[in-house]
Formats: sequence, C-alpha cells, structure tokens
Amino acid sequence: MEFGWTEEQKRLGEAVAEFARKELNADLSSIDRSSTFPEKAWLSCAQFGVQGLPIPEALGGQGADLVTTALILEALGYGCEDNGLLFSLNAHLWSCAVPIWKFGSDVQRRRYLPPMCDGSLIGVQAVTEAGSGSDAFAVSTKAIPDGDHYVLNGSKIFITNAPVAGVLIVLATTGSGGGAADLCAFIVDRATPGLFVSNSFDKLGLRTSPMGEVTFADCRVPASALLGGPGAGMAVFSTTIEWERSFILASALGTMRRQLEETIGHAASHRRFGQPIGRNQSVANRIVDMRIRLDAARLLMYQLAWLKDQGKRTTIESAIVKVFLSEALVESSLASFATFGAQAYMADTAQERNLRDALASPIYSGTSDIQRVIIGRLLGL
Repeated sequence: MEFGWTEEQKRLGEAVAEFARKELNADLSSIDRSSTFPEKAWLSCAQFGVQGLPIPEALGGQGADLVTTALILEALGYGCEDNGLLFSLNAHLWSCAVPIWKFGSDVQRRRYLPPMCDGSLIGVQAVTEAGSGSDAFAVSTKAIPDGDHYVLNGSKIFITNAPVAGVLIVLATTGSGGGAADLCAFIVDRATPGLFVSNSFDKLGLRTSPMGEVTFADCRVPASALLGGPGAGMAVFSTTIEWERSFILASALGTMRRQLEETIGHAASHRRFGQPIGRNQSVANRIVDMRIRLDAARLLMYQLAWLKDQGKRTTIESAIVKVFLSEALVESSLASFATFGAQAYMADTAQERNLRDALASPIYSGTSDIQRVIIGRLLGL
C-alpha cells in the first residue's frame, strides 16, 4: 500500500475540487430552502464523469480503480458544499449503477448503464418499507409470477432519488415460503404502468436530494427485468449495501477537510478577551479532535478502497468505515458549529447546513447500531 499520491492523482484531485467550487455551489441557500434538485449541477457532474467512475469504459463509465474513485469523491466533497447533491450522486452510483454492473445481463448493462453514466437516467434502489429497513427479510412487497411477467404490489418509503429517478431496482418477495430464496430484485422503468411515486418529503437536511414513497399497484414487469435471476434478491441487496456503506461517505472526507480549514481560520481570526479564540485550550482541543477524526477516517477509507481493488473481502472493513466516518462527520460538524457559536446558529450558514446534513449519516445505508451488530458477529461475539 502506498501512502502518497502520484503527481497525476494530485492534479486530478485539484481539478475535481476546482470544478466543484466553480460549478456545483450556485444558489445553494435558495435551493436548500426550497428542496430543489440541482439538475444543472447533476448534468455537470455527469459531463465530468462522476456518475460512472468505477463503471467500465465499454459501458459508458470511467473505468477508475476504487482508490482513485475515493480520491475523486473526496475532492468533490471538498469543493462542493451541496451535501444533498453529493448524497444523490453516491446513492445513484452505489445503489443502482454498481448492482446493474455486477448482476445485470449484457442486455441490461447495455440498456441502462450508458445513460446512467451520462446523467440522462437517474437511478435508485427501492428496498425500505414502513415495516422493514435493515431487515430485508421483512420485505412485504409481493412479486407474483404471471406467465412471462411478474405482478408487483406493495410500497417503499424513504427512497432517495425516487421523485427524479428514471429507473428503480426493486426488492420484492414471491411469498412462496422459501425465505431468502423468495427474494427477487427487479429493474423497473419509471414509466411502467402501476408504478407511482410521491412528491419529495420535506426533510431536516440533505434537502436538495429528493426522497419519496414508491407504490406498486398491479405493476406488471417482464421476467427479463429480474436482476441476477430468480431468487437473487438477497445477493443483490447484500452486495449493494456493502458497496454503499463502503463509499457513500467518501465525499464526507472532503466536507470534513473543508470544515477543518474553515474552523481553523475562524478560530485564528475571531478575537475575544484580547486574543484569538483558538488560543483557548478548550477551543483548540476541539479543533485538534477534528483533525484526528479526519486523518483516521481517511486512512480507514483508503485502506478499504485498496483492499477492494485487490479483490479482498471487506465486509467488516466496510461496516467499520460506515460507523466511524458517519459518526466522525456528525462530531466534526458539531465541533465546527460550536466554534462558530451564535453565527453558526443562523439559517443558511455553512455550519448550520452541514450539521443538518450530517445528522442522517449514521442512519442511511445501515444504521450505526446495525453496523456494530455486523462487526460483532464477524468478531465471533
């Protein structure tokens, strides 16, 4: 493992950060207040190649290795202050594009991946239901075989990108009593009759990333829409959630780096009692802890990316990354917020928005509680 970047990687990271600063932060306060999806910024990211980073070039992607992918996502988070856009980008990539790449037939890959990589098709995976979240076995959406089709009935809730998505990967059960063998994953086009999507939910944070409810009412999909074949739903879900928890917070490394720099700058320039507030040990220690969390999170992330590039199994490492990075993001956002004080408490400040956006990170893609259960089991506990 190398602990330094090549000159080419350094230039790439700098170029991505500069692109993000120039192209992805327009009207952020306004679109955050109105919960508007930044379509123009989305397409700019696609032109830059973000939506297809690890996808093979033959399928419309960039063919980047995972260490480089993580580097680009970190740089994107450093330059882009729209955490909702970053979240939608990562959800599209890890929960939809990668599963189609890994489990799709040649026909499915050729049909869906090129438009997903060029940004013209937005993807989502619909798993969570009112009665099931981390417990995929509790999925109640039914997929009843009917000749050469399946008929879907049920609903999904809290689905990121649903209001703007053009394609969904849907987890459903045939309900024949076979447990995991009944779970199937389907690629469903948004325009399929019987598929309905609600308007976006009004959320505390990540407001530029739309989230909705998806309902299936006698929604007929062809058997050719099965992803990975009959009974592959659990394999698709398990693989997807590992990729998600591995990389969905890679951009947060850049956010934490920007937070640290802004907080240091404020502590050095803001004076009380005749000296910069950073001279106070309680303030300095808070900022030191931000740096410690950032360095530890970065090492965990790039170790994980390197291991996956080597083809190693990373079940425990991905769970550790998800727990540590999500909780580090919240703690560092709180530390920055506290250092800026009353200024941060005002609406539309970066500190206020970052804190709101960070609070969801220990919840999505598997809660911290679930990740600790996974880690404990893998440790034999």
